[in-house]
Amino acid sequence: MSETLERPVSRLPAPIRALRPRQWVKNFLVVLAPLAAGWLFRPEVLRGVALAFVAFCLVSSAVYLLNDIGDVEEDRLHPRKRFRPIAAGELGVPVAAVMAVVLGLGGLALGYLVDSALAVTLGVYVVIQILYSTVLKHLPVIDLAVVSSGFLLRAIAGGVAVGVPLSQWFLLVASFGSLFMVAGKRYSELVSVGADAGTRKSLDRYSASYLRFVWILAAVLVVTAYSLWAFENRYNPPLGVPWTAISIAPFTLGMLQYALEVDAGQAGEPEEVVLHDRVLQGLGVIWLTTISIAVFA
Repeated sequence: MSETLERPVSRLPAPIRALRPRQWVKNFLVVLAPLAAGWLFRPEVLRGVALAFVAFCLVSSAVYLLNDIGDVEEDRLHPRKRFRPIAAGELGVPVAAVMAVVLGLGGLALGYLVDSALAVTLGVYVVIQILYSTVLKHLPVIDLAVVSSGFLLRAIAGGVAVGVPLSQWFLLVASFGSLFMVAGKRYSELVSVGADAGTRKSLDRYSASYLRFVWILAAVLVVTAYSLWAFENRYNPPLGVPWTAISIAPFTLGMLQYALEVDAGQAGEPEEVVLHDRVLQGLGVIWLTTISIAVFA
């Protein structure tokens, strides 16, 4: 089932809109590792995390431009993506290609100035995304793993930028949380657009029941891994209250709220859900408050 949408109104010029600034929300994942370690508000850590955020904004925008150049014909068939500047003819392909090269090199250079490990992480992200755009996006299951890696590498980048050790629990939560979001994104695309709309070839191989199975499995694993971490880290809690254990409640409710959007086919753009779902935002604030007390108090 397809939908007909009116062109969204925006005051931003086409070159800026082509960078997808709304999707920069994803890059805030770089704060997770320093936050979980209780390092986030150290001045040198804040500086490193901020630069890692900017570097990821640059390289991810370069990747978005390359994706839009390669997918221009498919995007013109999509009810929403047809309004993207390149697909709509507002931004020429040669100009977009030059912008992609400049932004990509700038992001990698900035990452190297922060830490060589961050530059490597950014480089891996770019290589994987280029492979995705050219080949891997047409392979079912593999495309889920590759898109999930983009979220995971953002979370890893914040840690390597400031030297935060990445625990097994952090990597498990980040990995399965990424898979949950991506499987939900594909499910929403399948429900709202349909597999036969010609917008994404991998959707031809997915069924709604399969994608539902994947995001439910990922949700169970991420809540389990987070709960195990929370119970393992409740020793000597501030004021004698097990804050990490308490944080399981808003964390799980947040997962359930996001799953509600997925089930309704409204999670095709995860950043839109985060920016507009007030209940999800409220649960996020409660979770952030409890976990901050646990690690900083």
